[in-house]
Amino acid sequence: MLVLGLLVGSFLNVVIHRLPIMMEREWKAQAEEILGANPYDPPRAEPVSNPPYNLVVPRSACPKCGAMITALQNVPIVSYVFLRGACANCGAKISIRYPLIELFTGLLSAAVAWKFGVTWYCGAALLLTWALVALSAIDFDHQLLPDQITLPLLWLGLLLSLAPTLPTLGLPVDTSSSLIGAAAGYLALWSIYHLFKLLTGKEGMGYGDFKLLAALGAWMGWQSLLDIILASACVGSVVGIALMMRGRDKNIPIPFGPFLAAAGWIALMWGDRLPGRQMLAGSFY
Repeated sequence: MLVLGLLVGSFLNVVIHRLPIMMEREWKAQAEEILGANPYDPPRAEPVSNPPYNLVVPRSACPKCGAMITALQNVPIVSYVFLRGACANCGAKISIRYPLIELFTGLLSAAVAWKFGVTWYCGAALLLTWALVALSAIDFDHQLLPDQITLPLLWLGLLLSLAPTLPTLGLPVDTSSSLIGAAAGYLALWSIYHLFKLLTGKEGMGYGDFKLLAALGAWMGWQSLLDIILASACVGSVVGIALMMRGRDKNIPIPFGPFLAAAGWIALMWGDRLPGRQMLAGSFY
């Protein structure tokens, strides 16, 4: 699972880089279709056809010199070490973040396999883990949580609740807990958003955060929402204060998605031990 996680982490680097660009191009094409051609633009002799750009094509290349990255140069972590963090063609530095995401994804995948063992739910938990890694990095870079990831996560969590609960894991949660968790997760942040906007006139978060918490509620049930919200809010506040103390402009928004994703993954792994869930279970008992 560690090796598989390294390979998936390499693919996630592609998703993190390309998916926002693909979305921006799609939005631009939709806007041009709605608004029509700009009358001040010079007439085009022939329609411009953009080359395909998705998660598969074109092949990965150096952003500076354009040299294609070969298969041997794309081995997770190993290639980065042997290339000494630089392009083999022009010597341009390669960001350390690429091998770090690969390593991080590998370690999280190994932890999920250790936690859930040889069960069908291990595969589901791996999908959730990989999606949370991609969402965190994209939100950190662009303050964007793509519907292409959050909505499938939400629907998958709801569908998994139809499967029998594994007694040794307590997962997946039952259908009623999943449905209430999805609705309560969305409405909780939606209410905070509108209350904050009413009091300050500013937007405190985006709708992608609502959908992500709804997805986590569908996976872990409404009983875990309190722990997820409190943990993400506390860590987010500490990080925000620390950044402002280091001179960061308080008007620059801090993405909330990575904190939600981290809290959600912790709830996936150790949700039965978290205080909020134990408190709710004890009160209902």
